[in-house]
Amino acid sequence: MRYQDRAEAGRLLAERLAKYKNRPDVVILALPRGGVPVAFEVARALNAPLDVFVVRKLGVPGQEELAMGAIASGGVRVLNEDIVRMLRIPEEVIEATVMIETEELERRERLYRGDRPGLDARGRVAILIDDGLATGSTMRAAAVALRRHQPSRIVVAAPVAAGHTCDELSDEVDEVICAETPEPFYAISLWYRDFTQTTDNEVRDLLARSARSIAA
Repeated sequence: MRYQDRAEAGRLLAERLAKYKNRPDVVILALPRGGVPVAFEVARALNAPLDVFVVRKLGVPGQEELAMGAIASGGVRVLNEDIVRMLRIPEEVIEATVMIETEELERRERLYRGDRPGLDARGRVAILIDDGLATGSTMRAAAVALRRHQPSRIVVAAPVAAGHTCDELSDEVDEVICAETPEPFYAISLWYRDFTQTTDNEVRDLLARSARSIAA
């Protein structure tokens, strides 16, 4: 099937997550930017708080597409020790890259969240949501980083995903819900009629609307 847009995908994904509705121990964490409109609909349907979980890849200098690790919300750093060892990447290079990406991560968090504090996932069921999973590398980094926050359970959820990616993630988190796993998969964008890029302003607006709804 093809979703009309991310909002429709979120509403349908929420049906697969209905067992988590109205539970006070559930938090919804969206991977910005495309995961936020999906997660907004899930959070609204489940009556759960919504926040972003920002992840920044640590690219190998000169080979930026190759990840030597990632940083995520909450000051978490995850290194791919095999890559670091194989390429003999010095600690000072890692630290310089972390510093650059930390500035960008913090800029995005300020932009998206403003003065609101991040949600505390400790001891809670954390549902990580994106608009789709192709290779799953970003979601995998997010899950590893989120584990450092000590949630009671990590659930990964997406409206559409490559089947093998869902299988691989199942070994790394407590539960994976992929609403659709079309074969052949090709690309996330093919499974949406409207896959217009989500803007920073839309992210801010959806987070603010969700926060007002929970407060009310």
